[in-house]
Amino acid sequence: MNKKLLIIGHVWPEPRSSAAGSRMMQLIESFQKEDYEIIFASACAKSINAFDLSEIGIVQANIELNHSSFDHFIKSFNPDVILFDRFMTEEQFGWRVAEQCPEALRVLDTEDLHCLRKGRQQAFKDGKTFDSSYLFNDFSKREMASIYRCDLSLIISEVEMEILTNEFKMPKELIFYLPFQLDLISDQESSELPYFENRQHFITIGNFLHEPNYNSILYLKETIWPLIKKELPNANLHIYGAYASQKVNQLHDEKSGFLIKGFATDVNEVMAKAKVCLAPLRFGAGLKGKLVDAMKNGTPCVMTSIAAEGMFGDVKPNGAIEDAPDLFAENAVLLYENKTIWSEKQHHGFKVLNQRFNKSNFHDRFFNDIDETIQHLKEHRQNNFTGQMLQHHLLNSTKYMSKWIEEKNK
Repeated sequence: MNKKLLIIGHVWPEPRSSAAGSRMMQLIESFQKEDYEIIFASACAKSINAFDLSEIGIVQANIELNHSSFDHFIKSFNPDVILFDRFMTEEQFGWRVAEQCPEALRVLDTEDLHCLRKGRQQAFKDGKTFDSSYLFNDFSKREMASIYRCDLSLIISEVEMEILTNEFKMPKELIFYLPFQLDLISDQESSELPYFENRQHFITIGNFLHEPNYNSILYLKETIWPLIKKELPNANLHIYGAYASQKVNQLHDEKSGFLIKGFATDVNEVMAKAKVCLAPLRFGAGLKGKLVDAMKNGTPCVMTSIAAEGMFGDVKPNGAIEDAPDLFAENAVLLYENKTIWSEKQHHGFKVLNQRFNKSNFHDRFFNDIDETIQHLKEHRQNNFTGQMLQHHLLNSTKYMSKWIEEKNK
């Protein structure tokens, strides 16, 4: 009999809108490869950009917050594994899962460490250097508690693995490094991409609802792009992303070549036409999907150290990593004009994807770890007394608050 997986989504996956959406689709593909029967459930409303999971044989279910109907729903499906999409989802539904399906493996996909991203954002707003006083925030208390309550948490970045083990002293058996899982790029595929001479203009891309992305657009507009435009007056910057609001669209400026293009229906098409990708993120966490899109399409990047974090390991980057705006712009101009350097950086990008994110390097280890944890679940949980304690208190506090809300709503 096939094992069953219930994914409780924070949102419905939008692989064309965000790296989080792509990540979720990769996880679904992995479980399908292991012949899991899958239901994806979410309390969130669907947007027009949501992927129709029924196209790939996934049952889609709408669930309600603070409602006992979820109890009946999960008990009737009786999953072997529950995957929480981000820690907020585990906070909302974890106690119900533990009550109704106590023997099911509870897995948390963190997407990125929210406490790290929020801490860096606050340090940036304060104009101060990020340190542990910003890392140990209210988000970290909630997020670490969620990781402890789960049997296994998926961590997308090696840097975040180090932060969890070194700063938060998280037991290694509770966390698993699982980055983007990608197909190999063959020599034939890379050779079919547009050449240096057939590309023009700069590109940046990212969901505009994500604060690090919007901030980077402002940074480009106010500081970096004028420096590049001064040296390359005929070049334009094409800015793509989902959910462009009025405050984003008003940044559009034909005269300076700062062009808000909005949602890209095909990221590969627009990325492959561009000569250089810019990623001047000043805060954030996790791995950056825009860099993966750039490398897949042979587009070298200029990026900040925040953007590059966790991406390259010991492999040379597919471009330049610079935090100073003048050096960032200088390297962008150099990449745009120098074919030799551009081609070298493009080659590095293919190497990064094939060596560091080849899905075959992670699949077996991931499911071996899942199977091993399921087989020794009682012992695994006994060794995690902190998790048991936090589960006990969450169940008592959140359970009765949720039941009070449910009664109030009646």
